[in-house]
This record gives sequence, C-alpha cells and structure tokens, in this order.
Amino acid sequence: MAQALFITTKDIQRFTAMNGSVDPDNFVQFVKITQDLDIQNYLGTDLFNKISADIVAGTIAGDYLNLLNVYIKPMVIHWSMTYYLPWTAYTIANRGVYKHNSENSETVSKTEVDYLIEKERTIAMAYTQKFIKYICNNEALFPEYSSNTDEDVVPSRSNSNFGGWQL
Repeated sequence: MAQALFITTKDIQRFTAMNGSVDPDNFVQFVKITQDLDIQNYLGTDLFNKISADIVAGTIAGDYLNLLNVYIKPMVIHWSMTYYLPWTAYTIANRGVYKHNSENSETVSKTEVDYLIEKERTIAMAYTQKFIKYICNNEALFPEYSSNTDEDVVPSRSNSNFGGWQL
C-alpha cells in the first residue's frame, strides 16, 4: 500500500521558522519518520491507513479532511521539526560528514539547537493533546480509530512523551 505524506513543503514553510530555501529532500525523511513513529502511534493503524489511502486516492473529504487539516498536520509539522533540527547543520556524503559553514553567518551551539528542539517538542505535544481530546470526544465519526486488531498499532490516548529526568 502506498503511503502518503500528510503535509506538504508549503505547510512546513508556512507554519515553522524553516526558510523556504531548504531543499525538501533534506527534510522529507523526517516527515516519514514522524508519521511512522509518532502519528501512527496516536491514530492507530486503521485510521492511519484510511487517511493515507484517501490522500493517495485523492478522496479525503468531510470529517477526515477536517481531522487531517486541523489536528494531524500541525502534529506532523512540529514532530518532524524535532527530528530535523539536530541534522540541519550536517550533510552526509561519499567523503564523510560535513558541517555547513557560511562566511556571513554564525553556527549556533548545541545548547541553542537543543532549545529550538525543545520549543518544537512543546508545540508538537500541545497539538497532540488537542488531537487526543478531539478524537476521544468524536470517536463515532472515525470508526477506524477503535477497530485495530492483532498486530495493528492501537492508538495511544495519552501524550506522555518522555521529557527527561527530574530530580
């Protein structure tokens, strides 16, 4: 089954601080990772596959289109950024790993990148919580949300991403 990406390059540029000159090929794999690791975890296999199939077929509409545009896309955008940001300064090529450098700019520190990642994670978690609240209050509109069986991913109804150790 073909799997669609739930967001476009324009979505990323419009709703994040990412510059429009970023090559989509440098980012698309993080969207796929997000969908596989995070989004499917919250939608469950059946709803995830339904939305993906409808996108591929060009038939997504009604409540599913609303779910995608209002709740799922913001989650995908900001979870993808949390995966992308640690890699943005690097290129992996035949001769090794390279760190980008520009004559008229300054490379930020790891602490600054970690700060940006944490900000994106906070935003992603807020959108995820909004999704969970909506889907739990509207399960009847999305029968695939509760129809998972056997090896399917059963949707997580909590937004309990590990936030680090606290003493």
